[in-house]
Amino acid sequence: MKAVVMAGGEGTRLRPMTANQPKPLLPLVNRPIMEHVLRLLKRHGFGETVVTVQFLAALIRNYFGDGEDLGMSLSYATEEVPLGTAGSVKNAEEALRDDRFLVISGDALTDIDLTDMVRFHERNGALVTIGLKRVPNPLEFGIIIVDDDGRVQRFLEKPTWGQVFSDTVNTGIYVMEPEVLDHVAAGEPVDWSHDVFPALLDAGAPLFGYVTDGYWEDVGTHESYFKAQADLLSGQVGVELDGFEVSPGVWVAEGAEVDADAVLKGPLYIGDYAKVEAGVELREYTVLGSNVVVKEGAFLHRATVHDNVFVASSVNLRGCVVGKNTDVMTGARVEEGAVIGDECVIEAEAFVSNGVKVYPFKTIEAGAVVNTSVIWESRGQRSLFGPRGVSGLVNVEITPDLAVRLASAYATTLKKGSTVVTGRDVSRAARTLKRAVNSALTASAINVRDLEATPLTVARFETGREEAVGGIYLRTTLGDPQGVDIIFLDPGGADLSQAARRRLERVFGRQEYRRAFPGEIAELTYPPRVVETYTRDLLRRVDISGVREAGLKIVLDCAGGVASLVLPNLLGAVGVDVLTRNAGLDEANPTETLAERTRDLERLGELVSSSRAAFGVRFDPVGERISLVDDNGEPVDDDRALLVMLDLVAAERRGGRVALPVTTTRVAEQVCRFHGVRVEWTSTSQDDLTKAAEKPGVIFAGDGRGGFLMPEFSGTVDGIAAFVRLVGLVARTRLTLSRIDRRIPDAHLYRRSVPTAWAAKGGVMRHVVEAAGDRTVDTTDGVRVVEDDGRWVLVLPDPAEAVTHLWAEGPDADTAQALLTEWSAVVERAGS
Repeated sequence: MKAVVMAGGEGTRLRPMTANQPKPLLPLVNRPIMEHVLRLLKRHGFGETVVTVQFLAALIRNYFGDGEDLGMSLSYATEEVPLGTAGSVKNAEEALRDDRFLVISGDALTDIDLTDMVRFHERNGALVTIGLKRVPNPLEFGIIIVDDDGRVQRFLEKPTWGQVFSDTVNTGIYVMEPEVLDHVAAGEPVDWSHDVFPALLDAGAPLFGYVTDGYWEDVGTHESYFKAQADLLSGQVGVELDGFEVSPGVWVAEGAEVDADAVLKGPLYIGDYAKVEAGVELREYTVLGSNVVVKEGAFLHRATVHDNVFVASSVNLRGCVVGKNTDVMTGARVEEGAVIGDECVIEAEAFVSNGVKVYPFKTIEAGAVVNTSVIWESRGQRSLFGPRGVSGLVNVEITPDLAVRLASAYATTLKKGSTVVTGRDVSRAARTLKRAVNSALTASAINVRDLEATPLTVARFETGREEAVGGIYLRTTLGDPQGVDIIFLDPGGADLSQAARRRLERVFGRQEYRRAFPGEIAELTYPPRVVETYTRDLLRRVDISGVREAGLKIVLDCAGGVASLVLPNLLGAVGVDVLTRNAGLDEANPTETLAERTRDLERLGELVSSSRAAFGVRFDPVGERISLVDDNGEPVDDDRALLVMLDLVAAERRGGRVALPVTTTRVAEQVCRFHGVRVEWTSTSQDDLTKAAEKPGVIFAGDGRGGFLMPEFSGTVDGIAAFVRLVGLVARTRLTLSRIDRRIPDAHLYRRSVPTAWAAKGGVMRHVVEAAGDRTVDTTDGVRVVEDDGRWVLVLPDPAEAVTHLWAEGPDADTAQALLTEWSAVVERAGS
């Protein structure tokens, strides 16, 4: 039986360690990751192995040769272009047609029992057996659910937290029958988990999952690299270390010289022919490569030092990586999380701060204090995007420098000469940061259409209308005047998809920005009459028939935001009698707190009641979301406002579909069913809701947070369009909002948040699925458990905070609260 080792990965997240070598050659305790994999294969009898290579393939072939030194027979299948996980194996098909084979990654550390996994495969008569492992954070892996017999029921590649329904992930280790290659197109990029396995599962093919209790770590980030190294030294991996254990946890390889006056505190590893002088202190989890010299007085703690490095006297290395052939001179200091590339020089008394990356062949001058990485970049970040885009405190986390680098990264993902739309709210911070964004875009050969201060809805509209490839909008964080959000838009004006965000994050993390030549510097223009165009298109597409005849009076609150830039032109054309408040642009208060919003809604209600208006509407500061006040002056909460809008639209259209997030009350189904409309449930992701709204036959969408999508006008959330649509609907029905609200059944939907450690989230979701038993389970977003009588609870991990959210709905308040309490206890027990 043959094995296939996939060794084509670049390892971009591990740069600068992988800047000039492929990821499989990255050393773990002085042995390449791929060598650990090959030795595991040999222990389990896989002597004949095919290695798939692509990035810096020659280095891998030169290092391992034909495998004779390992007692194996190695051959190579080279990809001219990346073919994906399945395509790379298909590329080696000629060597795999005779018998079943095993596929394993060349850049993950594991001691999985491959022999037992093959027996499991044979026992079940599987076409494919997938190696599975339970991990604390499953976000970067493919999630898989299997039944009690191990048969695969469902899987999802690289989910968001809302899609996490288990902590059992795909390790990328497979046992396969050769006929599986018939399902892989030749010469095309094809992925096992994304393309092949879903098709096989739909066809009813026997796919099984083998859950291992062995060690497995995907070495894909600097954090996982440090962890894998520490686990090796701690004996948590079934791997033999070369050398001698001279004292508990202290390993010394052949030919190494360690002075008797050196202080060694294991676990640690000293490579062959290394030299450690008197007065040196080597602390826990330190690894010295071959031929490393450490001079007297040096201190190393959790430091990984690759081959042929010179460490001078009084050097201090803590929790860092130093690449091969590098010199670290007297008194230099390298701090936690820093990575020094190959063949660098860190001169005397230099200080390299936490998290700094120094790429290969660089010199850090004597006495320099380096706080930013040395290529063309600053620091990388663990997570760039949050729920509101890229967010942070003004001039603390979000600085003009960061804005330039973000915009440069975004520009690098686009073609030269493309056009991007930019806009902002009324705040001075957004104005300042947008100038930095515009400069970075034009310097990267991207033309900019600057809308200046404008509603976010108009920026989305203009991005989708023009031949723009995207947009950037800057706004003050809702409820936090000290914060700012940088929102990136796709060509349709919607928020960037998860895939596009990941591409942007990769470029930003590598900090390899494109710069234009002098003749390529792009143009910055300020397009005229954008608001007029938006207004004209809105009134052309949204039905306002009957409004003038109805003689409606409405009270509007613009919240001191940019919606007031659009409303004067719009209201005259709509034909309603309007009382407007907070219509001036307020630079000093560009956002609203919850208390301010509640206070202003109460004041709006008083004006509606006293003026006998039909209803009141309050826009958020960027015109994207609205809050309603009914004809009695009573605020309508966001959940109820969604049902009111839904009822009005469905009653008029009498057909089609509406898109709603799974957190919406199922009363929405009753409303839709009454009017002959169907509901399409989506995840809570704005991206998913937007995609659903773009489908043919969808007549309405809403997120339950004051955001409404009117597909006849736009596929994105638009508070101004929602207001115009509402005016037309109310005018034609001749019904008040309070009367519409009364005819909709009461909903008993309650929410609770349970603190959950990040490392426990995946386990919590697995326990929820297990606790569901035979009950119906919906994994559209999170895990929704449905009882036979229709009661349901939704468990959803928060993507940005260490909490898990729960929603429960029942026929009455007591039943719903009891269900919420029951499942909150399940989450608390699983997370403890």
